[in-house]
Amino acid sequence: MIRPPARPVPAGAVYFSLLGPLTAVRDGRPLPLGPRKQRIVLATLLARPNTPVSVDVLTDAVWPDDPPRTARKNLQVYVSAARTLLGSTGDDDRERVVHGCGGYRLTIGEGELDTLRFRSLARAGRAAGERGDLRAAARLLREALDLWEGPPLNDLRDSTGVAEEAERLEARCLTVYEDWAEIETELGRGAAAVDGLRDLVDRHPLRERLRVAWMNSLHQSGRQAEALAVYDDYRQLLARELGLEPSPAMAALYKVMLGRGRTHRPPTGGRESARGTALPAAPRHFTGRREELRELLGLLGAADERVAVVSGPAGSGKSALALRAAHLLGDSFPDGRFHVGVRREDGSARTPAEVLDELARLCGVRVPGSVPGVTGGSGGVPGGAAGGVPAVGVAVAVSQGAEDAWQEWLSLHRALIVLDDVPDEASVRGLLPRSSGPSSVVLTARGQLPGLAPVHRIALAALADAEALELLGKLIGPGRLRTDPAAALRIVRACGALPLAVWVSGMRLAVLRHLPLAEFADRLDDPSAALDELVAGDVSVRRRMASGWQDLAADDRRALGRLAGPAQEGGITLDGAMAALECGERAAIRTVESLIDAGAVTSPTGEVTAHAAFYEVPRLLCLYARERVGAAQ
Repeated sequence: MIRPPARPVPAGAVYFSLLGPLTAVRDGRPLPLGPRKQRIVLATLLARPNTPVSVDVLTDAVWPDDPPRTARKNLQVYVSAARTLLGSTGDDDRERVVHGCGGYRLTIGEGELDTLRFRSLARAGRAAGERGDLRAAARLLREALDLWEGPPLNDLRDSTGVAEEAERLEARCLTVYEDWAEIETELGRGAAAVDGLRDLVDRHPLRERLRVAWMNSLHQSGRQAEALAVYDDYRQLLARELGLEPSPAMAALYKVMLGRGRTHRPPTGGRESARGTALPAAPRHFTGRREELRELLGLLGAADERVAVVSGPAGSGKSALALRAAHLLGDSFPDGRFHVGVRREDGSARTPAEVLDELARLCGVRVPGSVPGVTGGSGGVPGGAAGGVPAVGVAVAVSQGAEDAWQEWLSLHRALIVLDDVPDEASVRGLLPRSSGPSSVVLTARGQLPGLAPVHRIALAALADAEALELLGKLIGPGRLRTDPAAALRIVRACGALPLAVWVSGMRLAVLRHLPLAEFADRLDDPSAALDELVAGDVSVRRRMASGWQDLAADDRRALGRLAGPAQEGGITLDGAMAALECGERAAIRTVESLIDAGAVTSPTGEVTAHAAFYEVPRLLCLYARERVGAAQ
């Protein structure tokens, strides 16, 4: 499928390849790379070129389950061997591998590593395509693909760390192959991509964009029956594996092919209208949430539902679920997928105008009526009035113009917008589609945003025990998990099966390899110490709980402080809430329901009377609330 790579290597220089088995050549001769563990270290450094790689990352790659006491010394030996192999950087004779505060950093140029050359060629090819020079784009993308010799690092994938890097590289190669195949079809040369697409679909059967490109190339080659069979096979696979249907765009393509026969040249997947993707990386350790993910994927693929709210307590994995869905739905939204946070880094809410300004920039929306002195429609006019108009009036006018332009863009494009960590309805109400249209919006919020209607709501509860243990095992290794399964279960339950807390516990244990699981479980079982333990680097569960606490109204904070004691013992009934709040039934119901709306209390999933309901507060939020009450006394 892939031709031998063209390697622009200066005489005497070493050229490394990751897009296939790990290899190194000098002047056409292969170089020995040493034993397996040494090659894993080298592959990990090469996979993150010109970037510090921590000792912990290297240790996990080489010894995923149980590193020896001599691990650091062994790593130093392997890095020393890499230095010898790589030599100096050239004229200044500096070491290529240096150790700093962030870890080991490997300095290497584009002409010495195939992944850097691949990235450069892919960027140039996409730029040529955006200029409309499709022949140059096809040539540059093909040159990039000629560097791809098979599954990246396929000889070292038994290392979990290397396997993750390899999957990332392979995803990048697949995207470039899809770009190239679509351009070849636009140029009328779809037959050139048929065989390669068939091989890739065999290896990645659920990747819809590959299927669409294969359908188009087959159809353009006059092989209509085979093109239709590609769709039928995919539809059956999706139904069997995920309970889903192909995207509306792919279904429409199928109908066009079915109805018009081989004289029609079908669309090629919306390259001309696509505006790209602005999404954070897909969650690396996404676990569980299978039903919620299936529900969200089905919802966003439907024609009559365009807004979804994913709600849940702080740390419940709302953003991870939304991003997982967004990454899986790339082929359903040809005009792009975009993520915008609705809060600043300090947790305060951004203004709607600020969020709208970022959306307009990402999506290429032209905002009419810009006024000198107004920055991006954010509502501020430095220096007072502009053009004789009061500053406040100018801000409102520009904001309204931007909102109208945004609504027009939504009505004309099929894009997916993720608005993350929404504090309240007012922050996003003007950004949602005013009428049914091709775009979809996913909101994540701690509260349920009851003032927004009509929207589809997905409320996240704690993970099931098995899901939480699966997540913990991904972080500390299944072998270590099996050493004391009872203690592992105590850990995830002490975390309230909250994904963030389980993740932090896993990261702590991955660093503290000497710490028995039972001892860490004892620490988390101690109410006075649990939040102190749940810190990994700059990620703090207490800080996340504090942010959720600040979102609550003052009355809700006082009520939650009173409910925290009895609720921590496993939940609370309405009678228990009345006793804790020292109020009557109606007042207790209103208070508990206010906390449910805010995402601080979870309610039963089925219909029950208020007296029969059993309400729960996440354990860690209870601990934080008790801290605040104690500090105020």
